[in-house]
Amino acid sequence: MAVAGTVEGRRDTWRVAMVIPLRGPAGLFGPSCEAIAELAAHELNAEGGVLGREVKLEIVDGGARPGVVAARLHELIETGRVDAVSGWHISSVRNALAPVISDRVPYAYTSLYEGGERRPGIFCCGETPRLQIAPGLAWLRDNLGARSWFIVGDDYVWPRESGAAVRTFARELGLRIAGEAYVELGGDVADLVEKADISGCDGVLMLLVGQDAVEFNRQFARRGLHERMLRFSPLMEENMLLASGLTATTNLFVAAAYFRSLVNADAMDLLNRYVSLHGPDAPALNNAAESCYEGLHTLAALARRAGTTSVPDLNAAIDGFAYHGPRGTIEFHGQQAAQHVHLAVADGYDFTVITRL
Repeated sequence: MAVAGTVEGRRDTWRVAMVIPLRGPAGLFGPSCEAIAELAAHELNAEGGVLGREVKLEIVDGGARPGVVAARLHELIETGRVDAVSGWHISSVRNALAPVISDRVPYAYTSLYEGGERRPGIFCCGETPRLQIAPGLAWLRDNLGARSWFIVGDDYVWPRESGAAVRTFARELGLRIAGEAYVELGGDVADLVEKADISGCDGVLMLLVGQDAVEFNRQFARRGLHERMLRFSPLMEENMLLASGLTATTNLFVAAAYFRSLVNADAMDLLNRYVSLHGPDAPALNNAAESCYEGLHTLAALARRAGTTSVPDLNAAIDGFAYHGPRGTIEFHGQQAAQHVHLAVADGYDFTVITRL
């Protein structure tokens, strides 16, 4: 059986498995993830690739069951068909992939997540609750008087562990958690809306993925709750706004490291390059998709720093590693990226950025 990186004729290419959701609740922003990954590969190849090797992408459906995704990655790595892994996918998939990848190829995990990943060879590019949710709650308390929160989420590791972190933040910030409720991925969110309605809270913290958040927004608005409660989410993007509908996103606040509507040179330049490559009808650029761009550039810049793509050398080079991109300057502390996070409010089918947290 061939080992990754030793297949004859592959020395001039560097193949990255992009694990992105093509089905399930998060499938609605899968096309955006794929399109922005194509832009990143195009740009890297225009600059000479990764250490002289042409970047090629292998799209893997991260919306399948975690065990299915892990089996596919095992096959690709075992047969030497991929040299690295990246992409936006939920933490359950990351936890299934970690033992399969296990120091064999580098892995840039791009999604926001619950934090705490320390397994070697996994470089986490996304936001964590301490830097994303906690300052958002503080701003909403100070500026809008939101002190009582009800937590709703999908029932897997990111929402559950983030909910536990929020209980700690609440004690630190003098907030009250009125309750919390979870539903299986792709499940019926009606019970979540009902419980939030009767909780007497000022706001609802949404830890829901993709289409589940869309359905929650719709049912929330049908009850008229959007007129008397805030919603705050660390995972809400432009495709989800569009699917929710114009009237369903009133008083919806979002914290993220990137928004398409950011008015700065780095973000605007990325949007221009994206539209130039894919045309004006390209899938909506958004924070989940943009993370895939960050993942590929993280791997490339880290390889340049280490002078190699071997996992032990990348592990040795990661702490203190920094680069500049659409999110501004990203610096790694250990395996975790530190980055600026912004708070925005939904405005029709786009976001108005309010402040940097």
